[in-house]
Amino acid sequence: MTHHGPIIEVRGLSLAIGGKQILRDVSLAVHPGEYLSIVGPNGAGKTTLLRCLLRILRPSGGEVLVAGRPLESYSQRQLARVLSYVPQTIESGLPYTVSEMVMMGRYAYFRPLAPISKADRQIVCDTLERTGLVELAERPIATLSGGERQKVFIAAALAQQAQVLLLDEPTTFLDYRHQAEVCRLLVEVNRTLGSTIVAVTHDVNTAALHSRQIVALRQGEVAFDGAPQELMRPEVLARIYDSPLLMVTHPTANLPVIVPQ
Repeated sequence: MTHHGPIIEVRGLSLAIGGKQILRDVSLAVHPGEYLSIVGPNGAGKTTLLRCLLRILRPSGGEVLVAGRPLESYSQRQLARVLSYVPQTIESGLPYTVSEMVMMGRYAYFRPLAPISKADRQIVCDTLERTGLVELAERPIATLSGGERQKVFIAAALAQQAQVLLLDEPTTFLDYRHQAEVCRLLVEVNRTLGSTIVAVTHDVNTAALHSRQIVALRQGEVAFDGAPQELMRPEVLARIYDSPLLMVTHPTANLPVIVPQ
């Protein structure tokens, strides 16, 4: 049975931790093939929202539907076929090679005690190629740079062949070159594979330049939900960030971007 409608639907989500309200009445819809960024100041609830989608945190109110079904009705294996996740900080001391790490993305499809199938190996090969990691395939994770490691985790998530890729601050600790490579990879995956991307980021410029839909949280509430062009207006941003921002027009994207004051 194919599901028509949003792939992820959040309805009236609230979450309090230790008496402090972190999310209040958050609602949003993500459609298949969308590239959605979640932005907002520190402490706005961005990562908390992602953790609710991953079932790491249980909301105190509201519900999350994935492909039309309640999130809690999925087994871990079923959910892994719909949602994949790239965490913010990536453990550098993992005792695996790049190709072993990417193969782990296939775990939702493994049959107990059966050897790894030819199809699984082929998917891993294709994924290493797509992410430009073929040369690094046999390298231990511990020997890679932060940018290379980030690409390995994205590759593992892609090998999972889930419909949605959830990312928490995918470019935070990377230099400009690796930031650009990761952004290019995500845009390409979204366009060519049709993967739905949901990325939490504090970098509003990157979000505006790459996503098609942006949700901004402010103090745990949805302060904006719409297209980048609508968000990148001084008065809209000032309301979200409680601060006037200086903007210029990007030289190639024809979109206003924020510049340091």
